[in-house]
Amino acid sequence: MSNAADHRTAHNGLPRPRSGAAAIELGARRADSGPPPAPAALPDPHGEPAGGAPVWPGSAQPLGARVRTGPGGVVGINFALWAGGAEAVEVCLFDDDGTEIRCPLTERTHEIWHGFVPGVLPGRRYGYRVHGRWDPWTGARWNPAKLLLDPYARAVDGDFGGAGVVPRPWHGPLPPEVYGHVRDWPQQHIADTVRDDRDSAPYVPKGVVVGDDDPGGPPDEWLDDRRPKTPWADTVLYELHVRGFTKRHPGIPPELRGTYAGLAHPAAIEHLTRLGVTAVELLPVHQFAHEDHLLRRGLRNYWGYNSIGYFAPHGAYAATGTRGAQVGEFRRMVRALHDAGIEVILDVVYNHTAESGELGPTLSLRGIDNRGYYRLQQDPRRYADYTGCGNTLHVVRPHVLRLVTDSLRYWVTEMGVDGFRFDLAATLARSAHDVDMLSPFLSVIAQDPVLRHVKLIAEPWDVGPGGYQVGAFPPLWTEWNDRYRDAVRDFWRGALPDVRDLGTRLSGSSDLYAWGGRGPYASVNFITAHDGFTLRDLVSYDRKHNEANGEGNRDGTDDNRSWNHGAEGETEDPAVRALRRRQLRNLLTTLLLSTGVPMLVAGDEMGRTQGGNNNAYCQDNETGWLDWALLEDPGWRALADLTARLVRLRRDHPVLRRRTFFSGRAQGPDGLRDLAWFTARGTEMTEEDWYAPTAALGLYLSGRHIAQRDARGAPVTDDSFLVLLHSGPAPVDFTLPGPPWAASYELLLDTSREDQDAPPSTPHRAGSPIVLPERAVLLLRAVTATEADRKTE
Repeated sequence: MSNAADHRTAHNGLPRPRSGAAAIELGARRADSGPPPAPAALPDPHGEPAGGAPVWPGSAQPLGARVRTGPGGVVGINFALWAGGAEAVEVCLFDDDGTEIRCPLTERTHEIWHGFVPGVLPGRRYGYRVHGRWDPWTGARWNPAKLLLDPYARAVDGDFGGAGVVPRPWHGPLPPEVYGHVRDWPQQHIADTVRDDRDSAPYVPKGVVVGDDDPGGPPDEWLDDRRPKTPWADTVLYELHVRGFTKRHPGIPPELRGTYAGLAHPAAIEHLTRLGVTAVELLPVHQFAHEDHLLRRGLRNYWGYNSIGYFAPHGAYAATGTRGAQVGEFRRMVRALHDAGIEVILDVVYNHTAESGELGPTLSLRGIDNRGYYRLQQDPRRYADYTGCGNTLHVVRPHVLRLVTDSLRYWVTEMGVDGFRFDLAATLARSAHDVDMLSPFLSVIAQDPVLRHVKLIAEPWDVGPGGYQVGAFPPLWTEWNDRYRDAVRDFWRGALPDVRDLGTRLSGSSDLYAWGGRGPYASVNFITAHDGFTLRDLVSYDRKHNEANGEGNRDGTDDNRSWNHGAEGETEDPAVRALRRRQLRNLLTTLLLSTGVPMLVAGDEMGRTQGGNNNAYCQDNETGWLDWALLEDPGWRALADLTARLVRLRRDHPVLRRRTFFSGRAQGPDGLRDLAWFTARGTEMTEEDWYAPTAALGLYLSGRHIAQRDARGAPVTDDSFLVLLHSGPAPVDFTLPGPPWAASYELLLDTSREDQDAPPSTPHRAGSPIVLPERAVLLLRAVTATEADRKTE
């Protein structure tokens, strides 16, 4: 471990070592590298900026680049940047030909550097150069040779390494100029300590000044009465990728495919409304960068979990351009989805950035104030990594917390979104080291007048110690429930030793969420997500097949809980194909009849496959994109129709979307419970039955005891339903519960049938057996004696 006293910084920016041997190692330079560079000169605080543009004092608020009217009615841009330990800051303005004008920000208020540049208008590109010490041994990594992206930039033009002034091929590594250290230094174990003084400006994207009155939609477009405001209990989530969902859609014009405008197109929205989903959960749309190791393999980051600009819509998803037009295009997309009654939820990555660890590039925060923005280890040359991505944002610090919450509020108030899913949310909940549900981040969110009213979804884990926090997040939050995922997968592949856990998951996971006033909707139930197998691959592969990722099939989880049903991958065996499709119907039916908030993944309803790749984060191609031609297959079209029917059934019946947990106690004069569990014998399950191995069970959902009132205070009532699930390989006779549960039952759905449009069968008398097919779900409506008498009159 090192400290500042032992490692002072030499005149050329290299750490001064303690021993002669170390001095030889650190001081050695390549023979062709020439003499060490002179230290960067600080800008003259009293001189004119290069190019002659004046800089007036301006204001420290708000952060970022904002159009303002200065003294004498002069319009210009106010620039403000938090850079706590910096010695000087320059805002750099760029003309279309790449000419750079450096403007020193000489005013500093509470560690915010600011200035007003008159005459600059929206559309101007800019970045920052921040001066300070180069002393990696103490965590100081300032390097004014590196042009830095404004963390508050609301639009970004260009891409790292591919769209600067100097043309570069799309494939290949990031340019060495974008690293603050000498990336290719011969002694790699100390490479991060050797400062690189080459200018990165030609190789990096620039922030774009965006006007507050952008024609794509001013803030007053997002008044509350425009939002769908779907209650949590009524929500059906649909996780999708903007590019992947639209890239191959035949109904979207080619020039709009893969863009926000493509998702706003009527052809895209028609599919969403036909399914009946109430919210789209978009994979990351913050500006992100591609990792060097992917570019070297001819790949790039597809999912987008590598954010670098928390206020900017990712420019590559814009059809209208990247000089600010992407902001209006995104707003129009949100408006189109709202008009269709669909909420927009963003998957956000505030736990880490694209700058990775100490060997990563210097793109923004590292060069602004490395120690101020990131969690560092006891050896401050190294980064604390609770994310598995090389670094961790230090959201305990007030200015970092402000960056995150300012970003969240911006997307709600100015971009119109309705909520957020927080990637690795346990990282954000850490205080000094441990996860703390009273952490500054969670406390600020709970009292924020804007954020406490939007949908908040936690991915309740990270890779650090004590990071698994399913069920621990406070009220206001819902959580991805991976225990639901695992239990349902294991049941349908016949791997559960008993059905205790399955019963808890199907009924809302009260063991996890019945505290602090939380309801069943605190559980986001899912069987698949963007990471992992698609639903079709879940029933087609026993093992992952990630060879195309170029990592020797080492990436991606091996805990898939999948079953290929007799053949690995695609097969022409008709029996295997039929059984797989039946299992898809079983899984979708189970999900949409469970208590909690269901989440579908785009394409699962039409049999989308990734060829067994369970980690397609770098597959920006046909592997990752939806194949809309699947809907031309009658079998896959039938699966989509079944999904839409189940969503409709859920919408029409409040007993399937309860706001409170089941009590399981006898209620009312009939003594019925709101939830009851049955064996194949037609008897209620006992403690012994719960512990016994079984493949078949039934759950009775009483519509007479929902414990909910309507807007006028009247009790909400509904039909009652019996759901029979059987994961075994042979049919069983299941005795239907007799009176008082029902007089008879009407079969509404049988997943063993390929043809779901067939008319329902005749009523089945209560107390009599019904054949429950192998590996199937039956949904029956309970008919009361009074209703049965009316039908016989």
